[in-house]
Amino acid sequence: MTDATPKPSCCPAGPRGARPPEAAPETLPAGHLRPAADAVPIPGGKALLGAHSPGIPDDGEDPQRDVRLKPFRIGATTVTNAQFKAFIDATGYVTEAERFGWSFVFWAQVPEHLGPTQAVVGVSWWRKVDGATWRHVNGPGTMAQAWHPDHPVVQVSWNDAQAYARWVGGRLPTEAEWEHAARGGLGAVTFPWGEQEPDDTTFQPCNIWQGQFPDSNTQQDGFAATAPAGSFDPNGYGLFNMAGNVWEWTSEPYRIRSLKKSVRQRLTGMKGYKLSKGGSFLCHRSYCFRYRIAARSGTSPDSTTTHQGFRVVWPA
Repeated sequence: MTDATPKPSCCPAGPRGARPPEAAPETLPAGHLRPAADAVPIPGGKALLGAHSPGIPDDGEDPQRDVRLKPFRIGATTVTNAQFKAFIDATGYVTEAERFGWSFVFWAQVPEHLGPTQAVVGVSWWRKVDGATWRHVNGPGTMAQAWHPDHPVVQVSWNDAQAYARWVGGRLPTEAEWEHAARGGLGAVTFPWGEQEPDDTTFQPCNIWQGQFPDSNTQQDGFAATAPAGSFDPNGYGLFNMAGNVWEWTSEPYRIRSLKKSVRQRLTGMKGYKLSKGGSFLCHRSYCFRYRIAARSGTSPDSTTTHQGFRVVWPA
């Protein structure tokens, strides 16, 4: 098995600088204002949060503790491109990537016709691409190849996700709600399907990286980038892709309970970051072992990438 030594998240870090003019999602026309047709009821009561044995030290996964939750409903899948397009068409909302004029694209997804791109310091596999948006995922002229109605919408910020969730009468999940839903009724398991760990050759229950990250992806699971939002087997509650495919924004700030010096140092400059869960198609045990239920990542709320999406919750 490959080494799981803790390393920084595979996400590009840091705010994007001067913000563009703010949108006003609270003034947007009302949307469905009811749970989506595929929203799944999740029972309330006692739930588990975190892990006794963290997969990545200092990420704030431990200790495992009991929490109490009210029943809720959650999307069976992350929000798809088709669903997000309905929101855009109905409201005229302009995403943050569109207002900034650029976004982050994984190096292997940048088309050759765009020419040289600027790498992100420290995570050089991320490139700054002008014109990359939720429609043109990998940059201008890439919609025909990279945009699929049934795939998760990506290149959306936390603020964009909040706007969509309000439009459909819902909200982003808390970390406890997300983990409770991801466990699928199985209790203290590591993955949404149980304890068997994905590998590069024989067991691919989710869309993550196979091969040598970030240079060589064998695509043993069938996907080089996102998979359809409803692909792979659902968990016990009927939820798809709670591990891998795309990171999912939550409603919470990225906080770590530990006060160890190493953690305080790592959190310097991360004030205001938002918490994401679930990992993505770029995760691999050798670098970013964060496709586990308890795993966590923090990103600035205006960040947008090709592997960041979200799902919505509603009251029961």
